[in-house]
Amino acid sequence: KNKYIRKFKPKTMRLLKSHVLLRIFNSYVVDSPQPANISYLWNFGSLLALCLIIQILTGAFLAMHYTPNVDLAFNSVEHIMRDVNNGWLVRYTHANVASFFFIFVYAHIARGMYYGSYKSPRVLVWTIGTIILILMMAIAFLGYVLPYGQMSLWGATVITNLLSAIPVFGQDLVELIWGGFSVSNATLNRFFSLHYLLPFLLAALAVAHMIALHVHGSNNPNGVTSNGDRCAMHPYFIFKDLVTFMAFFLVLSIIVFFYPNLLGHSDNYIPADPMVTPASIVPEWYLLPFYAILRSIPNKLLGVLAMFGSLLILLVLPFTDLSRIRGAQFRPAMKLAFWFFVVDFIILMWIGSQHPNSPYVEIGQVSTAFYFAWFLIIVPIIGVAENTLMDVATNANKK
Repeated sequence: KNKYIRKFKPKTMRLLKSHVLLRIFNSYVVDSPQPANISYLWNFGSLLALCLIIQILTGAFLAMHYTPNVDLAFNSVEHIMRDVNNGWLVRYTHANVASFFFIFVYAHIARGMYYGSYKSPRVLVWTIGTIILILMMAIAFLGYVLPYGQMSLWGATVITNLLSAIPVFGQDLVELIWGGFSVSNATLNRFFSLHYLLPFLLAALAVAHMIALHVHGSNNPNGVTSNGDRCAMHPYFIFKDLVTFMAFFLVLSIIVFFYPNLLGHSDNYIPADPMVTPASIVPEWYLLPFYAILRSIPNKLLGVLAMFGSLLILLVLPFTDLSRIRGAQFRPAMKLAFWFFVVDFIILMWIGSQHPNSPYVEIGQVSTAFYFAWFLIIVPIIGVAENTLMDVATNANKK
């Protein structure tokens, strides 16, 4: 037996390193050198890859039974739930993994912000990641319209109507997207096509994200180079990833089997009716902070610009963080500022779920102002203050 293992292993390793495709796999997943001190917070990347694979697979099976027609869409979803073998399982998995996708992506971004993973030389990794986030939100919005319940129809109407704020050709653009003068059959067909195709673009961007990361390797909690202390991806970090995979499957199973509608909206179990407006039109929970930013500005065009700006502002972070130290691990002021930002994001999420009445509107406006100020004012000021204090301390020590 031992003789067989000794013969088999070198052959396998030679194949992994010599085969034109397998050597790429080997370079990224087997032999890739990772900093020895990275924590479980670095597992969100692999969890996101797992979520993407699950979503593409379950989505393909759902598409086999779904009918993108305004008269049949709601019933086809009910058909999947009631008549298709294990259709309820496929649909609930798809719906709930979408929520986990956003939980993991927000955690992944928060980790990157806390440890300064956006700073040079990983600016390209951060930029591709931001594009992935925006595309994810677009895909999630398109998918939410497909069951064609009340919240699907009215959510689609409200969000697509935002483009009418664009001067001169805004209304024409909205009607072009609708394929008519309201959300109709043409709209649903387009949304279904895009919701099916865009995840493959997302997968390509995820590969580009990995390639860009592979150039300089992962950041680490200390924020300094870890070239002197690295471990191979396999088996050390592959097994570490498996721990979080199992934890994810456990929590996902509990939600899918016992609380499948916990993260959804009950109004989407009412068939879409263009003659009846819901009492409160809200998007899915993961889009609420950006919806709150949109509503906090009275001017429609400025609100739309602020909503898109709240995502694109992530791109300026590598340039507004002026500190010489990477990450917040050894920066008390930046640690405090980071947790203020997290609380602000949660407040915006809560405000997005409330009716736009006083005092929610005022709280939303203050939270929106803080959101933008954090990127453009607070982060640069902390960086400059730290650099100045370091220079003063260095000069004092020289004297």
